[in-house]
Amino acid sequence: MKFLCALAGAGLLLSGSSSLAQTHPTQHLDSVAHRASIARFQKELNQEFSSPKESPLSAAERQAFKSLPYYPVNYRYYVVARLVRDSTSQMLPMVTTTARQPLGRKYGDLFFTIAGQPLKLTVYQVQNIMGQPGNSDYLLLSFADLTNGHGSYGGGRIIDLRIPAAGSNTMLLDFNRAYNPSCAYNARYSCPVPPPENRLSVAIPAGVRSDH
Repeated sequence: MKFLCALAGAGLLLSGSSSLAQTHPTQHLDSVAHRASIARFQKELNQEFSSPKESPLSAAERQAFKSLPYYPVNYRYYVVARLVRDSTSQMLPMVTTTARQPLGRKYGDLFFTIAGQPLKLTVYQVQNIMGQPGNSDYLLLSFADLTNGHGSYGGGRIIDLRIPAAGSNTMLLDFNRAYNPSCAYNARYSCPVPPPENRLSVAIPAGVRSDH
């Protein structure tokens, strides 16, 4: 399940084993292979929204659901980022859309370029998810950009990432895999809020769209 969120009042972050345990491509894909990879991602995400066990939608909304709205797949928003790890950060409460504060720590910073503009985003480890089978290497990227409220969800979006192999200082960052937190569809959920350092001053028209 691609929702790094919890029902309000719940003590744990929800993350189904189906998607967080998946291995995203570790080799840089050409444009044809990349488009096929995103098609699979979108199909799986749509299936999860149709599933009573995984979907944040109400029963009536699930019955009418056919597909999430997506920006056109754009190879421009699939980039190689330089990872600078932070070995000094401590577990601290994370800000969410409710009073719930799961513990997380900064893992490192990602430096990359889009349209000639140098950008940076910070990735985090989340304590509750790190303890789940198969998810010890999960990294949370919660970010905002200039499309928020103007084509994408106003509260920011999420990309699931994995810690790269030992000795590697690069990561593949694919904004075509950006999706909305569950609270975009159901106010009963508590979701991570993008930290100030992850509020980009550019528009990223890629991934899941939203009218609100």
